[in-house]
Amino acid sequence: MFAENIQMVKKITLGQALPFVLLMLVAVLALFVPSITAFDDKGTYSNADITWILVATALVFLMTPGLAFFYGGMVHRKNVLSTMIKSFVATGVVSVLWVIVGFSLCFGESIGGIIGNPATHLFFKGVASGTPWAGAPTIPLLLFSLFQLMFAIITPSLVVGAVAERIRFASYTLFIVLFALLVYAPIAHWTWHPDGFLFKMGVLDFAGGTVVHISAGCAALAGAIVLKRRKVHIDHQEIPPANIPYVLIGTGLLWFGWFGFNAGSALGANSLSVSAFATTNTAAASAGLAWMFFDLLRGKKPSVLGFCIGAVVGLVAITPAAGFVAIPQSIFIGAVASLISNVAVYYKSKSILDDTLDVFPCHGIGGMVGMLMTGIFATTTVNGAGSDGLFYGNPVFFFTQVKGLLIVVAYSFIVSYGIFKVINLVLPMRVSTEEEELGLDASQHNEKYMQGTLLVKSNGIYHERERGTAELLTTENS
Repeated sequence: MFAENIQMVKKITLGQALPFVLLMLVAVLALFVPSITAFDDKGTYSNADITWILVATALVFLMTPGLAFFYGGMVHRKNVLSTMIKSFVATGVVSVLWVIVGFSLCFGESIGGIIGNPATHLFFKGVASGTPWAGAPTIPLLLFSLFQLMFAIITPSLVVGAVAERIRFASYTLFIVLFALLVYAPIAHWTWHPDGFLFKMGVLDFAGGTVVHISAGCAALAGAIVLKRRKVHIDHQEIPPANIPYVLIGTGLLWFGWFGFNAGSALGANSLSVSAFATTNTAAASAGLAWMFFDLLRGKKPSVLGFCIGAVVGLVAITPAAGFVAIPQSIFIGAVASLISNVAVYYKSKSILDDTLDVFPCHGIGGMVGMLMTGIFATTTVNGAGSDGLFYGNPVFFFTQVKGLLIVVAYSFIVSYGIFKVINLVLPMRVSTEEEELGLDASQHNEKYMQGTLLVKSNGIYHERERGTAELLTTENS
């Protein structure tokens, strides 16, 4: 037995050992961070605002498992678990990274309007008892940081859909780290920090049109290009979704969580939060119907997938505008964004781009449409801290939104493309042809999602047997 353990240790490579070693190193270093008292609430904060942002934070967290169901239901059944865990593992990776340095990079003392000083809140220094964030004076800084963490978690999770069914788990985990540090953090700082250069330009992004959706959408495009096409895509094979009810469940969780995403971005229990809640729901409803009805015009039947994808596009598009536009205009925003993404998906399907789950046409383009619509329909009647848009006689603000959009598109695509290329040099990202054929659930995780069957390995060959829906692979006579 001891000899077998020694042999197992010998087989462990540096790449396998490094993540564990780094995590243990961080855990040990954390022991030496001085403990401080929590924030002292002596009437400084609003209990109503704290309660609402606590709820909103939990709602945004719920979006990540919702996204896992949404994506997992649309891929081939041999890749369900691998797709879901790639979305969900960001909850672990980004949460630890956020405490160490992520929050500092996003919201620490600004260095030239480009990035936050990493030493400002290193290992959450001063966060628990710190001065409230300037834009959220009625809630503790710690709560603000946790709310922002949930945005940082879901952003790299969105990229999974573009590279699903062909990317190695270890490589994608490394991508999450580099994306969070090199793409998400700078863009969040530019956009949401009072000293960020996009913020100073007057770019408005209420809840993440640039920071979350455009950055993730452009990274998804870069990843799809670097990883190239799947064999089934080259062979023009139509892959049926593994579990459409999963997609419906995922959409429901995303829609529900998005109320925290957008309404919570008002950072208080106030009238702006209520308005953002209403615009969010209205745009999603309009977009879901628009996608479904447009499919009917094209001779298709109304589908569950169509309504679900359309609703998500509407949620994406209203995100930057939610706290700046009125409720009636959100109907237009959702419908138009849905139609544009629908057409983009159609033309993408005719191209050689293998964006597995249409992340760029839906999240990337949806976010771009939302930013432009903010530039058109924003009104100070809804939010006095915003600007009037083109529709209300202010073309200057519209062109400010265009400039901000172009900067974020260029930066996120170029840097993400570089990240994928660098990772591919040190840790190959693409699975082998044999692993792709077997499925990433088995090849990457030794697990398998099979509706009503269990995959059993016998003498090196996998066989299906009637069992549960998701179980560990077992080995017989091997």
